[in-house]
Amino acid sequence: MIKVPVKDAVGMILCHDLTQIIRGEFKGCAFKKGHVVTEEDIPQLLQMGKENLFVWEKKEGYLHEDEAAQRMASAIAGSGINMSEPTEGKVNLTSAWRGLLKINVQGLTEINSLEQVMLATLHTDQIVEKNLLIAGTRAIPLQIDEQIIKQWEVLAQKYRPIIEVKSLLTMRVGMVVTGSEIYKGRIEDKFSPVVEEKIKKLGSYLVKKTNVNDDTQMIAIAIRDMLNEKVDLIVVTGGMSVDPDDLTPAGVVAAGGKIVSYGSPTMPGAMFMVAYIGETPVLGLPGCVMFAKTTVFDLILPRIVAGEIITRRDIVKLGHGGMCSGCSTCRFPACAFGKA
Repeated sequence: MIKVPVKDAVGMILCHDLTQIIRGEFKGCAFKKGHVVTEEDIPQLLQMGKENLFVWEKKEGYLHEDEAAQRMASAIAGSGINMSEPTEGKVNLTSAWRGLLKINVQGLTEINSLEQVMLATLHTDQIVEKNLLIAGTRAIPLQIDEQIIKQWEVLAQKYRPIIEVKSLLTMRVGMVVTGSEIYKGRIEDKFSPVVEEKIKKLGSYLVKKTNVNDDTQMIAIAIRDMLNEKVDLIVVTGGMSVDPDDLTPAGVVAAGGKIVSYGSPTMPGAMFMVAYIGETPVLGLPGCVMFAKTTVFDLILPRIVAGEIITRRDIVKLGHGGMCSGCSTCRFPACAFGKA
């Protein structure tokens, strides 16, 4: 930018906002950054005490902050992202629809290692509503070397997309409720309504529910029946502790399941199980899901409904941030639970 006398600034572009203060009447921005100075502006600018102005001076190989921010945002945005118009070198990114927010954390770290640029995001792997502000990016100086932006674009392409919102699938879910106390009608099933509500909130629905005794073969038969119904997901409630009559993992294996992880570095949810029978995920839910507001189930279910395949490494990574604070007013997912 260059400093020029006000009377010589006609036709030039302001590099920053100009504030005007009229005591008792007005205090605010009289001229926005990017405004093209006109002949009619001169008297007001002089009244504001502006004898000189800082205006944009185009340099070869340098970009205006707004142009840089526009390129930066375009490079990192994947599907499900809306971008604001650049202003003061900043672009906001919002969710185009309700879905699962995905941040390529390694890519985010790499591009933030560049000088004079930044990208801030919400935590990855959480459900976001439509039009939620999920990230912001900006160029720090008023003018920035274009080579920096080109480096940003190369890294963004390498890790693309850095940020996206995955659409949620509408899944048909089968539920197997274990426990002799429920199967024989001794107590009311208060587990499955909690699970069903969580499923509904993600836009999926329960198509079949079966109560079974604490019996490996009964569990296995019920799971196979769910598979015959062509469900997209099976959840098995209860039977996940170390008691001899807690047989859910054995029942899943007997039904042909391959266990990815039995146990999770999270509290609540240490006894959580992830398995697959072919391409169909089977989740073993510990008792904490019934009474705790937020558990490991709330971390994994959105990812499955977004069509992701859960690996053992996905579960292992939950350890950092896997301790729920049990706040009196739950703020999940706007909290640290499950956030590496």
